[in-house]
Amino acid sequence: MKPKHQRLIFIGVSVVLLCISVIVTLRAFRDNLVFFYSPSDIATHAPDAGKNVRVGGLVEDVKHIDADAIEFAITDGKAKVSVSYKGLVPNLFREGQGVVAEGVFDGGHLQAKTILAKHDERYMPRDVVDALKRSGRWKEGEK
Repeated sequence: MKPKHQRLIFIGVSVVLLCISVIVTLRAFRDNLVFFYSPSDIATHAPDAGKNVRVGGLVEDVKHIDADAIEFAITDGKAKVSVSYKGLVPNLFREGQGVVAEGVFDGGHLQAKTILAKHDERYMPRDVVDALKRSGRWKEGEK
């Protein structure tokens, strides 16, 4: 076989292996992606049941079920999503504060695995700020 043909075969095999590795990598990412939603996004286009999601907004209606279980609502001023969580909540978690809850969505209710509260008076995740701005609930001086 001529060296020219050997190079073409090598390049062809390399391209095929590269394509296979890209496909395998993209499938792995698809299984691990977690999308951010605002309560209004969920009200208009609810994600599939059993899907991992992040929901962000302001905390409302906190109910303590027992020592380490709570139920609350996340709102952006237009819609609400009910959330249940079992575990220790951050110290800054309270009504009226910004929060991002990550967990499994099951048709109108979020079973949260992680709760992230804003860590000081000036920080709020960009996705939550954008969702609050779209809903008209954001006040520009609050950052």
